[in-house]
Amino acid sequence: MTELEFQPRILGFLCNWCSYAGADLAGVSRLQYPPTLRIIRVMCSGRVDPVFVLRAMARGVDGVLILGCHPGDCHYATGNYYARNRAQVLRQLLGLAGIGPDRLGLDWVSAGEGERFARLVRDFTQRLQALGPLGASPELLQRLTAARRVVENEEIRWLLGRKHELSESGDVYGQAVDIESYEKLLESRVAAEYLKNRLLLLAAGRPLSVREMAAEIGLPPQSVLPRVVELEQAGLMTMVGIGGNSPRYRPT
Repeated sequence: MTELEFQPRILGFLCNWCSYAGADLAGVSRLQYPPTLRIIRVMCSGRVDPVFVLRAMARGVDGVLILGCHPGDCHYATGNYYARNRAQVLRQLLGLAGIGPDRLGLDWVSAGEGERFARLVRDFTQRLQALGPLGASPELLQRLTAARRVVENEEIRWLLGRKHELSESGDVYGQAVDIESYEKLLESRVAAEYLKNRLLLLAAGRPLSVREMAAEIGLPPQSVLPRVVELEQAGLMTMVGIGGNSPRYRPT
């Protein structure tokens, strides 16, 4: 299949008040853009749960485009800031999963920007054509499942949901929060949670040694061993025997 023959399947989440109206203007104005986008209208870009994005990719979508109101113009004041924070975590997860952050697009379109909407769809389509089809291999689905479990985690959702509030108003005592440190904490927790779920999903098929898990994920064994020990101590993974000279583990 050549690049020109490949027409990516794109799922678009468009906010009701701005970007959906911009898409409508593009249609009324008969502006040309590829027929690759399937639109879901949401009341606000801040209502797009990261789970929606990962489930869409697991079901055959090649890329997801989220379009909202311009920052400062959100109908609900801060919804697009929450969308931006979630997109940051999603891009990190897509990178960790080996899918690549470029399959997620986030941008802003006002009701009067029909031409901008058409250009964004054209540009995103061309980007996905260059990347090629996402595919649906069992390994890919496992990586997407691990990523989905991360954004379903209550601690991750709490950290993500509090970021904008803390950056604007500070903590409960009104003291300023170092957002750079906060972002590093969130990034670290996301990476740790993703690795944990990858290990659990890998060993669910058959018991594996630390070395085998590390080879599957592409990490050195010394990076995987502490995570396996943590999972064992938490009662999430157990040793079920010895293969050669190495203990083998599976989820409890």
